[in-house]
Amino acid sequence: LMFLPASADVCQLLLASLKEPIGGGVVFHKMSPNETLFLESTNKIYKDDISSSSFVSFQIWDFPGQVDFFDPTFDSEMIFKGTGALIFVIDAQDDYMEALGRLHLTVSRAYKVNPDINFEVFIHKVDGLSDDHKIETQRDVHQRANDDLADASLDKLHLSFYLTSIYDHSIFEAFSKVVQKLIPQLPTLENLLNIFISHSGIEKAFLFDVVSKIYIATDSSPVDMQSYELCSEPDPSLAIIKLNNSTVLYLKEVTRFLALVCILREESFERKGL
Repeated sequence: LMFLPASADVCQLLLASLKEPIGGGVVFHKMSPNETLFLESTNKIYKDDISSSSFVSFQIWDFPGQVDFFDPTFDSEMIFKGTGALIFVIDAQDDYMEALGRLHLTVSRAYKVNPDINFEVFIHKVDGLSDDHKIETQRDVHQRANDDLADASLDKLHLSFYLTSIYDHSIFEAFSKVVQKLIPQLPTLENLLNIFISHSGIEKAFLFDVVSKIYIATDSSPVDMQSYELCSEPDPSLAIIKLNNSTVLYLKEVTRFLALVCILREESFERKGL
């Protein structure tokens, strides 16, 4: 589980997995996927403050999956009242029936305390699945989770689903989309990027959090994984990379924590105005 508070200043992420750690270390501590294999299972709450962005600062809570939110000793009111988003992680390579039951209990409890929470589900470790199996797993999890909500008369509770893995950029993109929902300036940033690319010949533009590789905003054109992976890799100071298909990747540091990354054609890059 991860909880993000509604405050625009600090996002509190509360992480939990039923059996083992998830991808927070890869995103926020620059751990390699292989390093996360040696992390011990969570059995107590661990808090970690990360000031990694000029737009979003994170407080990460590593949370044991066995916590009972209905236990009178657990202050659900305090946890859920200030939460902007709740992320529940399901292991796609395991039997997820128990996890679905846990998901239902958690979101139903949280919704009663704070119906304004964004509920997010990471269907994790999909790297071991075929493309067809990924689609079928997401469809099955989506159907079962929403059927459980309908049976409990919680039709207004909306769940968003993401396929994630620590072995590609899907975990970063999922975190990006979750965090963007909590940034009040997002519509303004998107509009500015749309204006920027319409007057510059740029094909795609991102505003990246330098430390975590989360993109804070992008223009309204669709995001494809290949472009996202290219844009998240350069050294975050000043980078000009010419690709072999007459495309240029341009990175410019905006602040200490924020970088503008663009994809454009070589002929557009050669225009002096850019």
